[in-house]
Amino acid sequence: MDKIRVFIIDDSAVVRQVLSGILAADPAVEVIGAAPDPLFALERMQRQWPDVIVLDVEMPRMDGITFLRKIMAERPTPVLICSTLTEKGAQTTMEALAAGAVGIITKPKLGLKGFLSESSAEFLSAVKAAAQARAGRLRLPVPPPAPRLSADAILPATGPALAQTTERLVAIGTSTGGTQALEFVLRALPRVVPGMVIVQHMPEKFTGAFAARLNDLCEIEVKEAEHHDRVLPGRALIAPGGRHMLLRRSGAQYHVEVLDGPPVNRHRPSVDVLFRSVAKAAGRNAVGIIMTGMGDDGARGLKEMHEAGARTIAQDEASCVVYGMPKEAVKLGAVDQVLSLQAMPGLLMQLARD
Repeated sequence: MDKIRVFIIDDSAVVRQVLSGILAADPAVEVIGAAPDPLFALERMQRQWPDVIVLDVEMPRMDGITFLRKIMAERPTPVLICSTLTEKGAQTTMEALAAGAVGIITKPKLGLKGFLSESSAEFLSAVKAAAQARAGRLRLPVPPPAPRLSADAILPATGPALAQTTERLVAIGTSTGGTQALEFVLRALPRVVPGMVIVQHMPEKFTGAFAARLNDLCEIEVKEAEHHDRVLPGRALIAPGGRHMLLRRSGAQYHVEVLDGPPVNRHRPSVDVLFRSVAKAAGRNAVGIIMTGMGDDGARGLKEMHEAGARTIAQDEASCVVYGMPKEAVKLGAVDQVLSLQAMPGLLMQLARD
């Protein structure tokens, strides 16, 4: 089985050394090179082109965004952005995601070696997800399973959903490729659409910048969710990175709870946690949509929504960057309807008309 060829571009020698060491320890991955800036990298990559590029955004001679746009125009390749946990880093990273990057690897300004070593499993998972986002997807060996928690760790499954109300809502879960997919869908929507609650797998401090960017681009209001925010027509609430988001109901009104807790399906926020809470709080009054992403987070939660009477939809394989989460939901029998990304806005506008 061919290894995943990775090229690292970062002006920090420490970052290049640590990331190369983490990748070299995985038998499914091969580091074919590392360079301090894109111009050196381009020269070396011509000899052997990588399957995945790990790219810093702030570098001398050519910045990462310019390089990313050049790559996407000339030879599209999965790119993971290696970004700092800062407000400036988050804003720049949003530009990179909009330009076609498939994911984010975070790095703090201090304690870099220890942080990256502790995050090695997450980093390897991101690299393997990125490798699946290319033509002729790789069938990757399954890594040894880490301890996994279900949504039970945050919210018990017992208890029926409350009675139906007249207020509809939409719950969306997505991961790799989801930033571009969500932008496509939300930009097309008028303010009259039902309220939305969204989990996009994304690190802490980046979801706020992502929501702010979408809010500038969209007619609807898009915001990073805060504890007790109301779910309202024409508003999309995005779960903050590093915290779970649950839907709650008070009378005929819906609001969200944002809380800490262990990762579920190795994610925090978790789509399963959100979908389970929607099944309990909204039942048949909700629509659940699972979109592009690696793994199976959200599949079981969507099944619970389906069993509670909600309408459930999965993005089709042809329009997914990574057909993982929707595929698992379909296999579980959790999906009523499979739709292309292009058809999603029309569906949500139909819900508004209904």
